[in-house]
Amino acid sequence: MSLRIGVLGASRIAEFAIVGPAQELGHRLVAVAARDPYRAQLFAEKHGVERVLASYDEVVNDPEVDVVYNPLANALHAPWNLAAVAAGKPVLTEKPFARDRAEAERVAAAADAAGVTVMEGFHYLFHPVTRRALELAGDGTLGELVHIEARMAMPEPEDSDPRWSLDLAGGSLMDLGCYGLHVMRRLGHPSIVRAHAEQRSPGVDAWCDVDVAFAGGATGLSANSMVADDYSFTIRIVGTRGDLLVHNFIKPHEDDRLTINTPEGTTVERLGTRPSYTYQLEAFAAHVQHGAPLPLDTADAVQNMAYVDAAYRAAGMMPR
Repeated sequence: MSLRIGVLGASRIAEFAIVGPAQELGHRLVAVAARDPYRAQLFAEKHGVERVLASYDEVVNDPEVDVVYNPLANALHAPWNLAAVAAGKPVLTEKPFARDRAEAERVAAAADAAGVTVMEGFHYLFHPVTRRALELAGDGTLGELVHIEARMAMPEPEDSDPRWSLDLAGGSLMDLGCYGLHVMRRLGHPSIVRAHAEQRSPGVDAWCDVDVAFAGGATGLSANSMVADDYSFTIRIVGTRGDLLVHNFIKPHEDDRLTINTPEGTTVERLGTRPSYTYQLEAFAAHVQHGAPLPLDTADAVQNMAYVDAAYRAAGMMPR
């Protein structure tokens, strides 16, 4: 049975994160609304959304909508996720979960009390390339963990992009670093040692590097830049007897390689170019429709926002 999905906003990410996966998996996009009705109409015509509604509120409360997809600007994630929870609608929300830990806790409390799923869209976690990398990091293949690096870089967005707005909770750590810190947390319970950032405007980081330490002695780096020459999204995990490189953990549909180096030699595994967003929607739908377990919950989302807040403070900045 197909899910009936309501989409908030007509964002570019929605085409990759929900439109393509829904079409591939046979789910219906039944409603969309945007601040600009014309953009909503164009989005609906281009992507086959069945109806254009006048407001986000109408989408959230539409009886024909089973679940809500929220790709709005960061500052609008929590308010509209709370509205969906109040309407009893499960939500697949883009990351970051909220503006800060306190706001994340409010959303989590409401969702948990209502028994409504709000899942943060860390799509990378659902792809076989990531799952294999985490498996190799934990099964002894690489020996004891020594160092982990999650490097994320992208060209500079336009000046008008919400990612450059403090009011909309922008910044490289919010947009990119939430992934890197999430990767670190999948490998243990690190503590933030230091962070360095360059602010493009007061309070908004153009780049931010975060150093972490693990109880066992391993170190980690989450390096994030929104002013790079090109796109690059890598995870490197180094152990006492080998290392691995995930070549593109955000876009494995473009590069699904996992390179493993051990004393036995170098191996390159290819884990498939099916998009991570498709795996994510598949898992989310199985949970909503059949109660299948998810690897992400609201407690994980709150904890990740706590790390983001701590990283900002370590960089001498205020959380959003």
